[in-house]
Amino acid sequence: MRAITLFDGFFRLLAGSLLAVAMIGLAGCDSKDPKQGLSKRPVLITAVHYAPQAPERSFVGTIKPRTETDLGFRVGGKVAKRLVEVGQSVEAGHKLAILDQTDLKLQAEQAEAEYSAAKGVLAQAIASENRAKELRVKGWATDAQMDQARAAADEARARFARAERSVELTRNALSYATLEADGPGVVAAVLVESGQVVATGQAAFRLARIGEKEAVVAIPETLITRATKGLADVTLWSEPGRHYAAKLREVAPLADPATRTFLAKFSLPDADDRVALGMTATLTLTDPDKIRVARVPLSALFNQGGQSSLYVVDAAGEVRLKAVAVKAYESEDVLIAGGVDEGDQVVTLGVQKLDPAEKVRVVSALTF
Repeated sequence: MRAITLFDGFFRLLAGSLLAVAMIGLAGCDSKDPKQGLSKRPVLITAVHYAPQAPERSFVGTIKPRTETDLGFRVGGKVAKRLVEVGQSVEAGHKLAILDQTDLKLQAEQAEAEYSAAKGVLAQAIASENRAKELRVKGWATDAQMDQARAAADEARARFARAERSVELTRNALSYATLEADGPGVVAAVLVESGQVVATGQAAFRLARIGEKEAVVAIPETLITRATKGLADVTLWSEPGRHYAAKLREVAPLADPATRTFLAKFSLPDADDRVALGMTATLTLTDPDKIRVARVPLSALFNQGGQSSLYVVDAAGEVRLKAVAVKAYESEDVLIAGGVDEGDQVVTLGVQKLDPAEKVRVVSALTF
């Protein structure tokens, strides 16, 4: 009986000691800052970066002249001389090729002879007409004789005019035997050789005009609208640091059957001598509105039925909510138009469990 009493007393003493220790611990906790007893929550963050909503698109193109002209002889004949080569620069009036002029000279001489004969016949017919007029006035010629002299003179005048035009035509034909450039340019193609017989109007040379140059690129159908309304910039592969403003001039009405792209031609009003025909260029299309947005994961957006917000973490590890303007939603990201600054660190995971009064610990950082 005494042993039971001693054991019961020992148990009560032990319980009292544990209770006292617990009370001391609680008192010590109450005397400290509650925040010091909480562990920092680990968070994943990303930096805010504003960029154009529609990224730039680049295409490889070729520098070509706006106008390419096929030049040919206006008369047929045999090519006697070819005077230029492909790639040669020419000015207006520069001789390109010459035809054999033997037959043309004979035709010109024949026309000159007919002209001389018609001139003599006309002089005789006019003299006869004048004599008939004088005789008719004096009453020594009849009306029939007067009409006959007048008709002969008219016929002589018509034949003389025809002979005169024939001389002009043969002279022109003789001048057409020499093919000349009708403007400054570069010989892009030579389609005839010496000794070749050509027909009237057959293309003999292709002349690329150097007055205006353009960049020719293939544009996919999804970017036709941007090509029409956007801003275009051209750089040369030979000088990547030099930029030229470009303006859309023409888009092909039909897509290429193989590539399903549309051929677009961009004029280069500021192109200088450094922009040579045939050079390779890069054409860049940008959005004219230049709307800049920040792209962050959908998991970073905090919304409890009101204003959309993001948790921003400062250097001390404290978080605060910032209201943001949402531009658009995508499958995995949200586009922010404003509300946070460039370079702000925003929480991307677990935003529904954060409290603006607590501190966090950054465990990783990603760039989107």
